[in-house]
Amino acid sequence: MNHHFKILFLKKTRKWMLMIAMSISLFQAQAQQTQNANIASREQWFQDMGFGMFIHWGVDVSLGSVISHSLAGASPEYAQKYFKELPAIFNPKKFEPDEWASLAKLAGMKYMVFTTKHHSGFCMWPTKTTEFSIAQTPFGKDITKAIVDAFRKQGIAIGFYFSPEDFHYLYEQKIPIGRTQHPMHYPANKKGLMDLDKAQLKELLTNYGKIDLLFLDGPAEGLKEYAWQLQPEIVVTRGQMKTQEQNLPDKPIPGPWEACFTMGTDWQYKPTNDPQKTGTEMINMLIETRAKGGNLLLNVGPKPNGEIQIEQEALLRELALWNFVNEESVHTVRPFAITKEGPIWYTRSAKDSNTVFAFVPGGTQWPYGDRKELVFRQIKPTPNTKVSILGYDSQLLEYKEGFDAGLRFQDTNAGFLISAVNGHRLYTNNKWPNPVVIKMSAVQFKSLTDTKINKSKIDGAQ
Repeated sequence: MNHHFKILFLKKTRKWMLMIAMSISLFQAQAQQTQNANIASREQWFQDMGFGMFIHWGVDVSLGSVISHSLAGASPEYAQKYFKELPAIFNPKKFEPDEWASLAKLAGMKYMVFTTKHHSGFCMWPTKTTEFSIAQTPFGKDITKAIVDAFRKQGIAIGFYFSPEDFHYLYEQKIPIGRTQHPMHYPANKKGLMDLDKAQLKELLTNYGKIDLLFLDGPAEGLKEYAWQLQPEIVVTRGQMKTQEQNLPDKPIPGPWEACFTMGTDWQYKPTNDPQKTGTEMINMLIETRAKGGNLLLNVGPKPNGEIQIEQEALLRELALWNFVNEESVHTVRPFAITKEGPIWYTRSAKDSNTVFAFVPGGTQWPYGDRKELVFRQIKPTPNTKVSILGYDSQLLEYKEGFDAGLRFQDTNAGFLISAVNGHRLYTNNKWPNPVVIKMSAVQFKSLTDTKINKSKIDGAQ
């Protein structure tokens, strides 16, 4: 009887274990199917990074035209010429993605987002879903893989831009080419388009390892859920959070958000009529974005031969110098209680809310070698407060014997007074035009509304 009982008990135990395992598998499958948002901890990770490189590069780069959009409303003859002739001349013989990635890292960019498929439908990887891809060009190799590998080597997070709209598919289906102007432009309304997009996303999210970010530039319903099913930790930016282009909000936005900017006037390489922003403008843009709680996604448009154009490389190197000195003020930070006081922007450390960074305009407003008295009306020091200028020790000024370069601070009735010299020599001519960052640790926010004002009670006092 005991032997029979043991056999029966073992059979039931195996059955229960099998049922539990099946239940867990079913629960996990359901959890994957029902995920409808980014994981909160991954959004915090995204906010910590702060600064990324956007890369716009497509089959029409040889023309120097707007990427993809020349097809919208185009004649059948133009569309046919575009789809047939442009792949035949795409051959970037100077493509060196390791150089792109090294420059991005030096500039302080923590993630990149590459246009795997823009609206034209041209796939920058050898997809099995369409012939309109990199495989049909003289170049022939997997550009997406080369870029992913290069940026991963530099420790930079990987992001894919993907267009749910596909002009090549619309052309083949004889649907008017445009963006969200026709019911069939939406994958949710066109099964064939949805199936194509999902098949392409499956290739991208299964053949290139862990993908950190997904930028869905178009109707994202049904596709972002599919992306989370394939990679639950992926952070969907556009399609799930605010990702405004070429402008910044007036005030901080709660939660994660991203601002996308070009260096010039266009996303893809534009050889003429394309004045670039200055390095100072872009540094100030990064500072303001971070002060308001957002991430800056700054675009480069590689040339047809695969090189980053010299003007944009030069600007990235100016950003790199500023970042080399001031990186901790814009990475792993959050908005301070106030974003700005006069011309001075603020951020605070995400790890220590009592560590605050103040971005003081440099250049002609604070020339090299000059002492400046700064009063921070809404910052209060404590007995443990420390103050420093990032990158500068405030001990001496080069070639100046006996020069007082010391940094001093005290609490006053007017506010927190800091007296400091801008003494970090970054240019030979001493005309480095960019903001100086003051780091203040163990300080507190002081609300001006907390100040008590004793008003006279005498009759007639107004």
